[in-house]
Amino acid sequence: MRHDILKFENIRNLRVDKDLTLKQVAGHINIAQNTLSQYETGVRSIPADILIKLADYYNVSVDYLLGRTPVSGCPWE
Repeated sequence: MRHDILKFENIRNLRVDKDLTLKQVAGHINIAQNTLSQYETGVRSIPADILIKLADYYNVSVDYLLGRTPVSGCPWE
C-alpha cells in the first residue's frame, strides 16, 4: 500500500538543489530514471544498497536521506 512507503523528500531536494536531472542521477547509480522518480515520490520503496549509493553520490549520510537528521553530515554538526 502506498501509505506504507516513505517519501524521501531529501533525495529530491538534493538533486534539485544541485541542478541535476533524474537521468543524470539515475545513470550514475545505475538505475532507471523512472525508478528514481518512484523513489523520490514514495511510489516505490528504496532498497538499502540504493540508499547507500545515493548517500555516497551526494556525500551525505543515509540518516539525512531518511530524514532522521536535519543536516547532511554528522548528527553533531
